[in-house]
Amino acid sequence: MAGSVSELFEPLDWAALASEATPVLATPAFTDPAAGPTSAQALQRLFGRPAGEIRVTLYRDHHAWCPYCQKVWLWLEERRIPYRIRKVTMFCYGQKEPWYTDLVRGGMLPALALDGRLVTESDRILEALETAFGPLGLGMNAREALPLRQLERQLFRAWCQWLCVPSRGAAEEARGQQGFERFAERFAIALAADPGPFLLGDLGTVDLIFVPYLERMNASLAYYKGFLLRERYPAIDRWFDALEQRPTYLGTQSDFHTHAHDLPPQMGGCHASGTPEQRDLAQRIDAGPWPVLAPPGADPETSQREPAEAAGVALARVLRHRNTLLARNPLGPEGLDRALRCALTRLITDRPCPPPAGSARGLRYLRDRISVPRDMPLHAARLLRRSLEATACLDPADPWAPGEPIPVQHRRDQDPSPFLAGANPSLAASL
Repeated sequence: MAGSVSELFEPLDWAALASEATPVLATPAFTDPAAGPTSAQALQRLFGRPAGEIRVTLYRDHHAWCPYCQKVWLWLEERRIPYRIRKVTMFCYGQKEPWYTDLVRGGMLPALALDGRLVTESDRILEALETAFGPLGLGMNAREALPLRQLERQLFRAWCQWLCVPSRGAAEEARGQQGFERFAERFAIALAADPGPFLLGDLGTVDLIFVPYLERMNASLAYYKGFLLRERYPAIDRWFDALEQRPTYLGTQSDFHTHAHDLPPQMGGCHASGTPEQRDLAQRIDAGPWPVLAPPGADPETSQREPAEAAGVALARVLRHRNTLLARNPLGPEGLDRALRCALTRLITDRPCPPPAGSARGLRYLRDRISVPRDMPLHAARLLRRSLEATACLDPADPWAPGEPIPVQHRRDQDPSPFLAGANPSLAASL
């Protein structure tokens, strides 16, 4: 550690911070999102082919949150099918774009245009893509795939029953857990039935069908139930580990904090068990330390070690939206400017910078609204949250002041429209 509380430093100015971000801006993820690694920021993906060969347009959510969008997004990335992306606001986040509700009745996501033909509903989309481009592994309707697809729906329903239906006591809570565990065990057995970590031997469409909700189960059950899915089921952990070796999955992967707080308005509420283990994990997911368990080998969120460029990625992403982040913060631009520079200086240099008195609540407001992968990858988000929290703890007036509560009925505090309008033009071409 470069500094301690007894060694406090002045924050870097914005020009110096922008200079610190320069090396990361030269990486493929920033110089060419169309051809670099899978990225939530890309607006088209070419895989080495000319843009004129694009036959597919994927309509997905701005927040890279929608589970049904994620499996189609992953399929296109794994099959390396050139495609364009048009992003749409989900109902919980703000006003749905009229052009999209004119195109798709009800505005449901995802949708896909294939050779000018519009297809909706994620399973129908995957079937249309298989017909046009061939399957990924076994086809959606292969004899071996159909019972696994049914198992995914059974596991989903058992998860919803445990997470979203309030229990009237310990006995009901236990029954909810047992119902979920019954189908989680069946999934683990299916994974162990063939050599290798994936279903039916090699990664295929049926694995991608499981990915979105298994990812959300892993996050939500840790936060609301104190239940660590990967720890309980080694076969499921190996499956996640294998996914996390693939840049395609890492580019779409979210984290515990994002899912724990985006799920309630989407699912109609999530109910905590209230056990000591649950309260402890929820506190760690919200306020750190991150990772929520140690050593790193026990990390329940990811098997991936922190990339060397993670802090620079976080800095670059904040710089792109600096003006909007300052304007939308409860402290306003003048109240947050120095405090945010203190946090970013700590992010890059590990030097503690005392923020102005009364800024802890503004720093924690921002800490709580980082979204993965919309804003940045998992490790970059961890480092930024850690720096924001450590800087808030140096507030000389009230180091424990909380940020504004995260809404549970909607997430319009994350309305994308101001960010689309306010991206820093000097960085917009690269970020």
